[in-house]
Amino acid sequence: MGSVTYFVALPFGRDDDGNLCAGEAVEAPSELIARSRAARLAAVHEGAVAFSRTGDPDLGEFAEAVVLARYGEVPADVATYVL
Repeated sequence: MGSVTYFVALPFGRDDDGNLCAGEAVEAPSELIARSRAARLAAVHEGAVAFSRTGDPDLGEFAEAVVLARYGEVPADVATYVL
């Protein structure tokens, strides 16, 4: 298949103890749409990030995620959520 880039919006909410936790990731067809979806998710959640990952899904090899945008409240260690 070769290298592909996935664009994703990931919302963050609070658990019962008040800690930020990741919600369900939403895939997007482009960076612009991932940013837009993350902004909309942040309006109804504590916050959200848009990120991308590039790699070869057939081989299961991906480069580190790149955070494209942050909206609202997101964990300081957001990179651990976008692996």
